Amino acid sequence: MAQMHFKVDGNDKAFDIQRLVIAGWTGRNHEAVEHHIKELEAIGVKRPRTVPCFYRLSANLLTSDAGLEMVGTDSSGEAEFVLISAADGLYVGVGSDHTDRKVEAYGVTVSKQMCAKPVSSELWRFADVEAHWDQLMLRSYVTRGGKRSLYQEGPVSKMLAPRDLIAKFPDSPGTLPVGTAMYCGTLVVLGEIGGGERFDVELVDPVKNRTLRHGYDCHSLAIAD
Repeated sequence: MAQMHFKVDGNDKAFDIQRLVIAGWTGRNHEAVEHHIKELEAIGVKRPRTVPCFYRLSANLLTSDAGLEMVGTDSSGEAEFVLISAADGLYVGVGSDHTDRKVEAYGVTVSKQMCAKPVSSELWRFADVEAHWDQLMLRSYVTRGGKRSLYQEGPVSKMLAPRDLIAKFPDSPGTLPVGTAMYCGTLVVLGEIGGGERFDVELVDPVKNRTLRHGYDCHSLAIAD
């Protein structure tokens, strides 16, 4: 279990995170899901057994730190909206499912467990955005060689709506257990999948004119063979 503190409505709030789940292949459009599956197949990742699928990871991987350390140079981020269930309701953050792409080719769950999972230090109450959910925008940027470029961009309506995704969660269909943080899927990459020295993600609410942001520097650790 990991205790984390987030800003909610400008106030500090503690959350006890007991489990971390990464939901994969969560697209609403079957063709888009198939495109992403083929995108990953191109770098050696096997097709999922079920769509969507849910990977269970250590809750201690969740972090709001501004820097990430990973082994080697084969990892990269993915922008995702993150649901966190507390006793008083659902909350929304923005995060990155940072994953080792080389290891992913032979074991998706293992590859995800290898990297910390960045998440914004601020959350929104899901009740405050549910009515206009499909208008929210998800975006990410990667910095390579000092040049920052758009990596992903699109509406959250590309992925299953939160309640529809939760309804498919086999551990507790229809509800997200209190203490659970769930990463809820990502967008197609603009160009090639790959990492860099920095990754930034944001979730934009155009109705309330506000944005959740998180960014982190990527530090590669040498591999001693």
